[in-house]
This record gives sequence, C-alpha cells and structure tokens, in this order.
Amino acid sequence: MKFSANQEDLQKSLNYCQGVIEKRSTLPILSNILIDAKNSKLTIIATDLDLIFFHEIKDVEIQEEGKTTTTSSILYDIIRKFSSGKKINFSFSGENKLQIESEKSVFHLNCIGASEFPVTDENFNQNQFLIKSKTLLKLLNKCKFSVSNDETRHYLSGIFLHQNQIDEKNFLTAVATDSHRMSISKVRLNEKINFDPVILPKKTIFQLCSLLEDFDGDVKISNIKSKIKFELSNSILISKLIDGKFPNYVQVVPKNNNKKLEIDLKLFLNSVDRVASISLDKKDGVKFNLSKDKLNLSVNNANSGDGKESLAVKFDHDLDISFNSKYLIEVASQLEGDKIEMFLNDTASPALIKDPADFDSIFVVMPMKG
Repeated sequence: MKFSANQEDLQKSLNYCQGVIEKRSTLPILSNILIDAKNSKLTIIATDLDLIFFHEIKDVEIQEEGKTTTTSSILYDIIRKFSSGKKINFSFSGENKLQIESEKSVFHLNCIGASEFPVTDENFNQNQFLIKSKTLLKLLNKCKFSVSNDETRHYLSGIFLHQNQIDEKNFLTAVATDSHRMSISKVRLNEKINFDPVILPKKTIFQLCSLLEDFDGDVKISNIKSKIKFELSNSILISKLIDGKFPNYVQVVPKNNNKKLEIDLKLFLNSVDRVASISLDKKDGVKFNLSKDKLNLSVNNANSGDGKESLAVKFDHDLDISFNSKYLIEVASQLEGDKIEMFLNDTASPALIKDPADFDSIFVVMPMKG
C-alpha cells in the first residue's frame, strides 16, 4: 500500500474517528482505524462494536492499493501537528509498519492486519427516507440535553425518534427525557415514510451531530430491527439501537397550565445564569416569586450565600415555584425567538415551556421542592 493525501482531509476524518473509538478498549484492534486505499479513494473506518463510522476521502494519489489498521489516537496526533494543507505520504511494508512522511518528518507506526478488523455488512434497503442535514441537526439539538445519564433505565439513555400523525399531517418527532425534564421537537414530512420507531444511543447522537454540523445536504436514514444507518455524501454512520420501550411521553405534557408567563429571552437567560452563579454546582433551585407583571429570582446556598434579581414580565397571577437553574438555561439556550413562554399551574406541577418562534418544539421541566 502506498498513497498520498492532504493533511486537512486526513485531520478532519481522523477527528471524527476519535468520537467513535473507546479510549480504554480491552481489544487492541478497537483502538485502531482501518485504512483502505483503493480506486483513487481512501476509506477510513472506526468502530467500538456498537457504532461504526466510514469516511471517504476522494481524489487520493494511490500508487499501490492496500489496507491495514493502526492506532487511531497516535495517527491523529501526528497528522494534526503537520502544517495545514501539506501532502502526507503513506507506505506500508510487509513488516507491519506504516510509514508516514511529510516535510522533514518520518514516522513508523505499528499495525494489525486488516482481516482482524470487525466490519458489519447488513442490508439496510428495507426502510429508508431522506431528510435535510440541518433539519435533522435541529431536531437532535433540541432534545439531546434532556437525555438521561441513568444507566439503570437504559430506555431513557437516548432520543426516541419516530413518525407520527397530527391532524392527518405526517411528522418525524424526537423526544428525550431524564424524568426531571423533557424535550419534544418535530419536523413536517412531505409524505408518510417507511420508518420504525427507534431509540438512538447518546454516543450516536453526539457523533451524528458532529457530522451534521459540517455537512449541508440530504441525509439518507435507513433502519432494520436493531440498527440504524445514516448516509451523508462522504460519511456513513451505523449504530446499534437501544432495546427497550420508550414511555408514553404524551401523557406527561401538562394540559391545564393556564398561568402564562412571558419574558424577554435574553434577559431571562442572563438573569437566571447570573443569580445561579452563587451556587457552584448550578443544582440549587432558583426560586420564582411571581406577582402581577413582576418576577423575583433568588438562589440561596448554605455554603456560599444568596443572590436576588427582579425582572419585568407579563404575568397576571401570584405564584412561588422553584426550578433547577441548569435545566432552565439549557432549554432557554435552544429557543430561537426573542421571548420565552412558560405555562404554569401551581407550586408542585411541571412547567410547559414554548418558543413563540418555533411551534414545533416544547419543553417540560419539573419543579424543585422548597
């Protein structure tokens, strides 16, 4: 195997791979990436057995075709330290060494045979549809912060992605909850799609978002019983799905929250963040003391002190309620308009949060006691 490739192309591909490969794998081959040089293309593959990532670099100068595997983190560290845009030359000898040469540097990396690298080859042709990359990215970003970190309830450790119908219109809907807060976002589909409901694992979500941020175009999504496949122009991501039943989230959405609170979004976000600064872990409840068109925010921490701030708002009731400040900040950070709307009921009932600029997304946040 012998080829030359551009430093920027290699660094971009290897950077994606770092998000897939486990840092402490018990199997040495899983610390490696597969490098396959063939037909003027370089394919780089990374996997942790649950997630597999393919990235293709086109128009590569290949003098001799071939494939091998080498340690991903070391190769990435070397490539990113070369000058941007430089041509990097690779050659593989029969001594299981990959030579890397550019400018005045030469490296020899240990390799493991390509035949030992696990690559899946399932047929995903049954259920598939296309979606714009930025639409899918928005859907995931609106929900990913609500994914649970509780491994005992594995079915909450991901985003529930499914098709549903509302008023005879078809939507692709994403939902995530950790039982303290919930995010729901949907996008209108032109037609009914052939797609089974899935729960996307957290690692897959963040890896996919990383790819989507750098890509503008159509994404082909296809799924079989236990796996899902995302195809971009030069990348493919295949992931195992979370096996479990996602709870009935519709019944959790508050139906009788008639006390509407309207606040300037930027003012609200900055004020909550500022008042919460008194608490080092951001987990202390920020107390809302609400009266006619006035909101008093306060945080008390036994170790560090207290903070207060008053805001002018639109509100016609009296109510005291507390929320986790981190949850409020994460929700508010995803809103697109210049206002935030909170629909409240009483001290113990969850808040329903809406964005006047995005009717397709809603958020539910449970109050804190005290």
